[in-house]
Amino acid sequence: MSSRLNPYLSFAGDAKQAMEFYKSVFGGSLTSHTFGEYGGAPSEEYNDKIMHSMLETDSGYTLMGADNPPGMEHRPGTNFSVSLSGDDADELRGYWEKLSSRGTVAVPLEKQMWGDVFGMCTDAYGISWLVNITGTEN
Repeated sequence: MSSRLNPYLSFAGDAKQAMEFYKSVFGGSLTSHTFGEYGGAPSEEYNDKIMHSMLETDSGYTLMGADNPPGMEHRPGTNFSVSLSGDDADELRGYWEKLSSRGTVAVPLEKQMWGDVFGMCTDAYGISWLVNITGTEN
């Protein structure tokens, strides 16, 4: 898979309904995983909340989204990030280094419970970035 760049939306507990709505608008294939599926639910009430959802449309659009975990502020109007994902570890690590170098790292780029290498940062201009490297060992 080549690297892709797409919006990543954050929701205050209604990601499942929102992503199903977007599927009804754009069509395509929707996959969703809950916090409970990954064993990472911060509390019982989060077992059924969406940890990651991805809509891939027949037109080539990709839209990702998730419910905010506890402690992460939900601010409508600014509840999005830009997602960089793929399996080219060198390319994606290069982007990460440049984006995070003068910014703030919220989640270090490291192996996560779902098996990929993932990190979150805000760049020097206030844009939130998610970087996910699939199929890596570290």
